[in-house]
Amino acid sequence: MKHSKIFYFSIVVALAGFLFGFDTVVISGADQQLQDFWQSSDLFHGLVVMSTALWGTVAGAIFGSIPTNRLGRKRTLISIGALFFISAIGSALASDPYVFACLRFIGGLGIGISTVVAPSYVSEIAPPAQRGKLVALYQFNIVFGILMAYVSNYLLRDLGENAWRWMLGVEAIPAFVYSMLVLKVPESPRWLLEYRNDKQKAIEILRKITPDADIEKELAEIETEKSKEVARENIYMKKFRVPLMLAFFIAFFNQLSGINAFLYYAPRIFELAGLEKSASFLSSIGIGVINLTFTLIGISMIDKYGRKTLMYICSFGYIVSLSLVAFAFALKWEGMLVPLFFFLFIAAHAVGQGAVIWVFISEIFPTKLRAAGQAFGASVHWVLAAAIPALIPFLFGQIGPALVYVFFGLMMVWQLFWVIFKMPETKGQTLENLAAKLSK
Repeated sequence: MKHSKIFYFSIVVALAGFLFGFDTVVISGADQQLQDFWQSSDLFHGLVVMSTALWGTVAGAIFGSIPTNRLGRKRTLISIGALFFISAIGSALASDPYVFACLRFIGGLGIGISTVVAPSYVSEIAPPAQRGKLVALYQFNIVFGILMAYVSNYLLRDLGENAWRWMLGVEAIPAFVYSMLVLKVPESPRWLLEYRNDKQKAIEILRKITPDADIEKELAEIETEKSKEVARENIYMKKFRVPLMLAFFIAFFNQLSGINAFLYYAPRIFELAGLEKSASFLSSIGIGVINLTFTLIGISMIDKYGRKTLMYICSFGYIVSLSLVAFAFALKWEGMLVPLFFFLFIAAHAVGQGAVIWVFISEIFPTKLRAAGQAFGASVHWVLAAAIPALIPFLFGQIGPALVYVFFGLMMVWQLFWVIFKMPETKGQTLENLAAKLSK
């Protein structure tokens, strides 16, 4: 790839996504062992044991813009590795559900902060024509982490009643590797100009990562945007209403598809559909493979066909697949039909929402407010990602999975209308041009 240094730095930063994906899903393999180990009710298990990491993610997303802006993109990226490492080792050794929950909360902080800083950093160093695929490397690493978590859970599942400790503790290895690699990443030139007014250092980094680019033109665009700023600007001002609502709705629909509710409870859902325990774990690996494959397809298409086109594809795919899942549970179809319908669901998500969400949010706010805008979108995403999975065991028990998936399907019909009438196309435009168009 042209701009090989940008590609390398983007890959390294995107490894935060690997830790995100691994940490989010690794708990699914330990789900029922943990409930048996602490003899907890469905409600306690869902609200305390399983979803605490997601509430940590909410906190990380809400407050992630503070270190991202004040400490800088690089220092914040380094801190993420430490949070994941502490969480992995601590939760693997925990013998009390409340201690376990606190340590999972720390890992959740790492996830939430990573959703703010990693896409922001990559979008700020990427050329406009390649920004989509480079920022989407974060999503690729999320799904790669998800796949590796499913594989790891499958390989470790028969280590006895303490298998869950190994499942959770193994994450310390990629957390350490990521921490070492990110030490060599340069600071974002846009952050240096915006928050440190260090033009000399910004030029030095730009020449290092894009030696053939028109640096003077790029600097002029950044400084033009900066000249239009006013004191105490924030994303809640009237002029930023459009990007704010765009960030809200893409995050809202991402979780109202039921994606995290499924990823968190995949083995349990497959067992409800009639699969044996071993087959449910293997089907979860299949989900990871499909997710990875179609994420690669989405990444390959995002700069060529645009963000909006991918969202059309995924909306139709969601509606079809979720309808089939609802019918399967309502009519009690057993065997491999339910996993096949979920494979279609995951494929639709990976090509569209999965590939687009972090790219889109990172593009629509001006540099000064990018971290705050990213934090807002990530906060909406993670509040819902915490609330919905926490309720799944209870809802499955009270109203059944069929009605739950009918609801998710109806939400995706609403998403389709939003894409048609409200979502703008952002491919191929500079960040400064997008900010000028959307912030009025």
